[in-house]
Amino acid sequence: MKTVSILLLATFLLPHFPAMANEDPHAALPDDLRQAVADFDRAQLRSDEAELDRLLADDYVLYNSQGQVEDKRQFIEDYRGMRLEPFHVEDETVRLLGDAVVMAGVATLKGTDLASGQPFTVRLRFSDIWRKRDGRWQVAFTQATRAP
Repeated sequence: MKTVSILLLATFLLPHFPAMANEDPHAALPDDLRQAVADFDRAQLRSDEAELDRLLADDYVLYNSQGQVEDKRQFIEDYRGMRLEPFHVEDETVRLLGDAVVMAGVATLKGTDLASGQPFTVRLRFSDIWRKRDGRWQVAFTQATRAP
């Protein structure tokens, strides 16, 4: 009887806790934001400067994993100098806050530094703050910290 009760309780509660139900954390995002997030990931993988320029707010700020503060121009410059391999975000958190959204997680980034030809691997815990301005979503702020 206890097993049946637990199963019934789980069946009732799981739809109310998406992380427990292994649902896509992006499912609750508006369609235009979900597309912008996918475009941003793709732009990073392709080092697509025009697309990064479109998706980063003009006043974008990055607190990078080395403790430095970068602006939009510096962020795009970083991606000009590397090639990333496809990555997966773990431990993802999404918080909708009206016309702003916090998206955070952990990603292991692997790639090649183009200047030296050296491969690199870095595991980062990051938070991106997206905001909707003038009808479009852009990343306004990122913080990245090295993760074990």
